[in-house]
Amino acid sequence: MTAQTSMLHIRVDDDIKEQATQALTAMGMSVSDAVRLFLRRVVIDQAFPLELKVPNAETLAAMEESRAMMAKRRARFTSADELFANLEKNSSK
Repeated sequence: MTAQTSMLHIRVDDDIKEQATQALTAMGMSVSDAVRLFLRRVVIDQAFPLELKVPNAETLAAMEESRAMMAKRRARFTSADELFANLEKNSSK
């Protein structure tokens, strides 16, 4: 005997849906498969299957910087050398 199923409707940003669909397809899964897997983990673990944290001030600043850069469609560094120089300079922090 097969289990009775229900339809689940959710609203998701079009870009996120497309990107998730592409990533999941590369993993051999559909969005529906991923949602079913997510819900199974909730039932099995009786917990949210991802670690959720409130970001600290440094992370919040990085997130805001990233959003601003994405809105402007520009890179923070003009070259890979500049990026690596910045990473080396800040690696001792």
